[in-house]
Amino acid sequence: MDIGLLAERLIQEAALRNMTIGLAESCTGGRIAGSLTDVQGASKVFLGSAVTYSNEAKIDILGVDPAIINDHGAVSSRCAEKMAEGAKRIFRSDIALSVTGIAGPDGGSEEKPVGTVWFGISSKDATYTFKKQFSGERELIRNSAVKTALAALLEGVQ
Repeated sequence: MDIGLLAERLIQEAALRNMTIGLAESCTGGRIAGSLTDVQGASKVFLGSAVTYSNEAKIDILGVDPAIINDHGAVSSRCAEKMAEGAKRIFRSDIALSVTGIAGPDGGSEEKPVGTVWFGISSKDATYTFKKQFSGERELIRNSAVKTALAALLEGVQ
């Protein structure tokens, strides 16, 4: 399913369940929020997105503990978890998603190659994270991360 259809379906499902959505984006740079606000009626469920590209923004805006970034890195399960919880807190949403990764072409390492992306989902019940490894050029990695995020949110609201 393409990004536009996923976003439309997510907005519809969230509206049906009277659920609100918040985001914390890093490597996607606001593209998830953009895909949601392209959908008519998004304002009924989408509350906002914090684009926290730098480590300082993750710390200052979302409240990620600097020790997490120092010990695990910004592209990690722990950082994605705290980013999602921070977005849920800031926007007071029913569900929040975070995304942090390495879109390339630089910045990768043997442990965390280009295309490594961590996602976090925080809801009233729990917070969990998952990792995906995408391949291809920067644009493809970012679009894949947006699709994955929308699909994960759709699953979370259903």
